[in-house]
Amino acid sequence: MAVVRDLRVLLRFGNFRRLLAVRLLSQGADGVYQVALATYVVFSPEKQTSAAAIASAMAVLLLPYSLVGPFAGVLLDRWRRRQVFLYGNLLRAALAALTAVLMLSGVPDWLFYVSALCVTAVNRFVLAGLSAALPRVVDSERLVMANSLSPTAGTLAATVGGGLAFVVRLVASDSDAAVVLVGAALYVCSALASLRLAPELLGPDRELVHPRLKAALVGTAHGLTSGVRHLAEPARREAARALAAMTLMRFCYGALTVMVLMLCRYAWSSSSDDGLALLGLAVGISGAGFFTAAVLTPAAVGRLGPSGWIIACAGSAAVLEPALGLPFAEVPILVAAFVLGLTTQGAKIATDTVVQSSVDDGFRGRIFAVYDVLFNVAFVGAAAVAALMLPPDGRSVALVVTVAVIYGAVAATMARFARQ
Repeated sequence: MAVVRDLRVLLRFGNFRRLLAVRLLSQGADGVYQVALATYVVFSPEKQTSAAAIASAMAVLLLPYSLVGPFAGVLLDRWRRRQVFLYGNLLRAALAALTAVLMLSGVPDWLFYVSALCVTAVNRFVLAGLSAALPRVVDSERLVMANSLSPTAGTLAATVGGGLAFVVRLVASDSDAAVVLVGAALYVCSALASLRLAPELLGPDRELVHPRLKAALVGTAHGLTSGVRHLAEPARREAARALAAMTLMRFCYGALTVMVLMLCRYAWSSSSDDGLALLGLAVGISGAGFFTAAVLTPAAVGRLGPSGWIIACAGSAAVLEPALGLPFAEVPILVAAFVLGLTTQGAKIATDTVVQSSVDDGFRGRIFAVYDVLFNVAFVGAAAVAALMLPPDGRSVALVVTVAVIYGAVAATMARFARQ
């Protein structure tokens, strides 16, 4: 298989292997932690979950730490990224352990959300740093290939982590706290794996490094302004358009995620355990779509270009999403999960490549952090819209049609810019 051959080529780069190990362990832990939160918030038998409750939980977990994103970008362009991976993962391990204690203590929900918020806030530094560091461990000729395989491998690791969480939950008598502790252990492993990378290897350049926190924070406003100006330059307009398109596609993915959650919880199952099993199946099938995107995207980008591949992904989703989603039946929706996994990840790989190749190294950290903020705001906004549109059982023709129209608008707008 071509993907196996490409992976073998990349694995010849020793530092790429080491960075990939950090990513796999870190995102595997994310998968474990996220499933623990989902089961605790959405699928606990004693909780009567609604779309509004899901949207509220997403807002609490995602919107506040979106404020961290700009600071993360500026600091990533000043702090050694290897150190971010080391100390960030150790901090997440400690906070995840605290989350487990809170789950067992019967504390108010807001205190649990604060703990979970802290874990995901640190996650912004780690994920943005992984993307910003990738051009430091492969050459420019293999950057598209690395963008296809590395983030996708991380997504698959998160999927495997989610599967591990389901297994641990069964073995540990439905204990979400035990699942969270497994995630904490994986965060520690990721921190230890980062020690195999030299502190200076992943950048930024020494003259940009400011070890003192105060010095870095004072320059935040100026740094963000410079980053936005950098992205607005004519040479980087393709990157700005790709980011806008990816944000809208993330909105669509978020709205459909809430719909599938509600369908699994109420429309397709008679108990929370059955609903959780269906959700696990949907996540696994979507992960298969991510893997397929990694296989197809390098050749597709080579043939169509990054923008052309984004157009193809958005256009395919615009056609297939309503065709598969409107019956609101299990099998078509699961097929749609695969299609949306493929198109969303394919567009993301192309967007990552455009941003990395267009943005100078000294700006990559802040641009990728803003990229993360756009992702989070789009996802939370989608959850809020879904909460207004979804009935209790999750079946909403209006939501499916609205999402299809957005996908179509993304494809048409990107195609117009491409012709110009």
